[in-house]
Amino acid sequence: MTAQIPDTTNRWRCGGCGNLTRFDVTRTRRTDEYWHFDLSGEPVVEDTEVKAETVESVTCRWCGRSDAIELIDRNEAAVAEDPAKD
Repeated sequence: MTAQIPDTTNRWRCGGCGNLTRFDVTRTRRTDEYWHFDLSGEPVVEDTEVKAETVESVTCRWCGRSDAIELIDRNEAAVAEDPAKD
């Protein structure tokens, strides 16, 4: 499964158990980084630019399912968390 990364308008939900908050995510990133080494040789990454990112898998931390992860609207998730907001 390749999943889309949530943004400011949506989020993940496990369709199996309803989890909205805990997921194990495996992803691959291709980056350009600026490394600065101090005089003792210790590196510090001072700048990172993400060139590409792929989500390999998303698994629900509660029930362990990876086949039920769905991308939903954040407002829909807020109503699911608090039915009184309906």
